[in-house]
Amino acid sequence: MTFALIICTYMRPEPLRKLLDSVALQTPYPNSILVVDGSRNEDTRNMLSQASYQNLDYYKVSDADRGLTRQRNFGIEKVEEEIEIVCFLDDDTILKPAYFKKLLRTYEIYPGALGVGGYIANEVTWRKVPEAYCAKLSEFCYDGYCRKDGARFVLRKKLGLDANRPPAHLPDFSHGRSVSFLPPSGKIYPVEQFMGGVASYRKAVLDNERFSEYFEGYGLYEDAEFTLRLSNKGSLFVNTAAQLEHHHDASGRPNTYAYGKMVVRNGWLVWRTKYTNPSAKAKLKWHLTSLVLTLIRFGNSITRFDSNAFREALGRTVGWFTLFFNKPKAV
Repeated sequence: MTFALIICTYMRPEPLRKLLDSVALQTPYPNSILVVDGSRNEDTRNMLSQASYQNLDYYKVSDADRGLTRQRNFGIEKVEEEIEIVCFLDDDTILKPAYFKKLLRTYEIYPGALGVGGYIANEVTWRKVPEAYCAKLSEFCYDGYCRKDGARFVLRKKLGLDANRPPAHLPDFSHGRSVSFLPPSGKIYPVEQFMGGVASYRKAVLDNERFSEYFEGYGLYEDAEFTLRLSNKGSLFVNTAAQLEHHHDASGRPNTYAYGKMVVRNGWLVWRTKYTNPSAKAKLKWHLTSLVLTLIRFGNSITRFDSNAFREALGRTVGWFTLFFNKPKAV
């Protein structure tokens, strides 16, 4: 399979260098690498000018094309016609050996797949458990593996607001469990959504679909909206054997107040992408879960003396109120 790699970056030359170094060790190697840079300085360009990566094309975008979704759409436009698969990677990831080999193999096993996600292996600690193992309230278990469950999920279990569908599938009231709740089993799982920073799609899909530019700037949840939209048209998968590491880099992230607003407003849009006309019960559960998660962040700001948690909670609150007179609309 011919495949291209698009990396959208912003003010992160050193993490990008580490990613490209890990790409250079891959077999197969991308037929094309497109670095789409939204940086406001020349550090990334200068770093690349001092390196030598095969098949790499660099694009510095203007304000009109800056922001994650716009940069991704810009990159899609530059992909050559003969490419079959288009991969996307966040600029602060590092690939493990055979990432592309295992990712592309999924398309051979499932010829009808519209997209395949990779698997972040360094963020969660899992342990294998016997088949008859009974999970504790503080644990989440799936397919023979268990991990510690976060306090917010424990509380949601007690309140009857836990996700009622498998990981990477969206409940009718949204607020599901993400790809990170799939275990490192090495298996391929059917999903409805996966993360855009470890993603791939058939180019034929991208010839007809684009990332919604409603998700400006940081683009929180743009990947969820896009993949949920695709899941209504065909099959998506996550290959947990196609692994990488994600090393969160704080540069380029929004302030916590803006992030809090995005969590609620963008989350609402993602929910309505999959369920355009949810039931009254689903609507009630969506609002209740949003309220619980906001109260948890307010609580964190008090118990941990965390000003960032307070600003995020305030952003969530403002974002929730705006839904009643200014609902998000997909672009």
